[in-house]
Amino acid sequence: MNIPEDRKYTKSHEWVKTLDNGIIEIGLTDYAQQELGDIVFVNLPRVGDSLQAGSPFADVESVKAVSDIFSPLTGLVKEINQEALDSPETINSSPYTAWLIRAQGEIPAEELLPAAGYRALLG
Repeated sequence: MNIPEDRKYTKSHEWVKTLDNGIIEIGLTDYAQQELGDIVFVNLPRVGDSLQAGSPFADVESVKAVSDIFSPLTGLVKEINQEALDSPETINSSPYTAWLIRAQGEIPAEELLPAAGYRALLG
């Protein structure tokens, strides 16, 4: 299973990568996409929408189920990934480049795990 060292992870299987200017990129982990199966639809928030840490901000529909995606931060959506909306299967084929949103805000420190901590969580 692919767990890149250059980002942090949530217990609900989202990855978080800090970009320039304090922008935070959020996506689904390799583990999450494997558990979901083939993703066929993504529902994302709009630019400017508010995010609340620990609350759902989007959902993905797979051939198995519809699953919520939880925000690791409290803040605002700055950008959405149109490619993920148009081609949701990219989340399955490339989960660490198929980000969902870019946002700005505050992340509670206890919410994020380093790669080693995420590996331990998965067992």
